[in-house]
Amino acid sequence: MRSPSLLRCIQLTCLSLLLVLTSWSMAPDALALTQIKISDLSYEMCPPEIGEGAVTSGGLSQPANCFLIHGQATNPTGKTVYDADIFGRVYDANRNPVMQNRTRLGLIEKVPPGVSDFELRISVAANQPTPLILEQFKAAGFSGRVRR
Repeated sequence: MRSPSLLRCIQLTCLSLLLVLTSWSMAPDALALTQIKISDLSYEMCPPEIGEGAVTSGGLSQPANCFLIHGQATNPTGKTVYDADIFGRVYDANRNPVMQNRTRLGLIEKVPPGVSDFELRISVAANQPTPLILEQFKAAGFSGRVRR
């Protein structure tokens, strides 16, 4: 005959295993991070209606130029990718960084499977000379909406 404490221990172990297995079966699908290739980059000055503004840093405001970066995003999966963060380095004509200590430049809300065009707006201090140099661009997003 088994002791009541041993029987209770076996019951609790079985209940714990049942809870673990049940929680795995009811867990939501994981939102996998998908790498997006960025290519064919170019840029142009913003049209006047969206191009006015200033760069603000540490409470100081200075004149800025607005640029639209254009490119292609390649989604290698068969699923739409959402909220793809764009990373890259932007330098002025003297190879000085346009955005100090910042490589996240923006977001592509929706990247369908295959190749699609995207556009990104950036502001650059007016005293930084052009042409701009665009390097190491990439993006990464998720198979489901992350931001609401």
